[in-house]
Amino acid sequence: MTHVYKTPEDTSKAFAEWTTQCIETTLQTQDRFTWVVTGGNSPKQLYDLLAGEPYSSRINWEKMHIFWGDERAVPYDDNRNNAKMTVEHLLSKVPAIREQVHIMDTSLAPDAAAAAYEAILHRYFPAEGPTFDLVLNGMGDDGHCLSLFPHTPVIHEKQAWVKAYYLQPQEMYRITMTAPIVNRAKKVSFLAFGQGKADALYQVLKGAPNVDQYPSQVIQPQSGELHWFVDEAAAEKLS
Repeated sequence: MTHVYKTPEDTSKAFAEWTTQCIETTLQTQDRFTWVVTGGNSPKQLYDLLAGEPYSSRINWEKMHIFWGDERAVPYDDNRNNAKMTVEHLLSKVPAIREQVHIMDTSLAPDAAAAAYEAILHRYFPAEGPTFDLVLNGMGDDGHCLSLFPHTPVIHEKQAWVKAYYLQPQEMYRITMTAPIVNRAKKVSFLAFGQGKADALYQVLKGAPNVDQYPSQVIQPQSGELHWFVDEAAAEKLS
């Protein structure tokens, strides 16, 4: 399902309300909510909204279990670190329980960090069946999501839930969840703004299957819901 709003601000507000309602509804019937968050610029306003009223007090933060979909293999205090951004804009402002906030440990070697994170996920989820209650993704201008970048082998990973690899164009290691674990989520959402995303958004949603060129196409929940929250600029080629 694609939800289109006039501006990035309108989109973020609608997404904040939708996310809060998802959490409220889910916690009526279970005692935890597992949420995968993302880095980048798109979710900063969303996080600022969720950290304030009326949303923050509607969310039972003590029951939130928070994960990251991907990370740059840089120290936590590096401004490029996804977890650092999320903590600054959201988690430092709400009463989340530290032991339930699962940051990828970039003090480890990349492969070891990936293995450690996968071990955490296996403590939460069985080998089959639903995983996360909600996954939040952004999408780059090139159609990537998580750290699934165009023409990288990790797009086609079938077994591992978390992988680390060296991304040559960025000259850095990336650590990422893979399609097999994300596609078992109950709800998967994307947040995308701006005319720069219009070509990729059209190709991902309306173009021929080409996951190597547009990796966001590989995110197709097996039995869960898929929601795109976008502004009019990003959606200008959809009709």
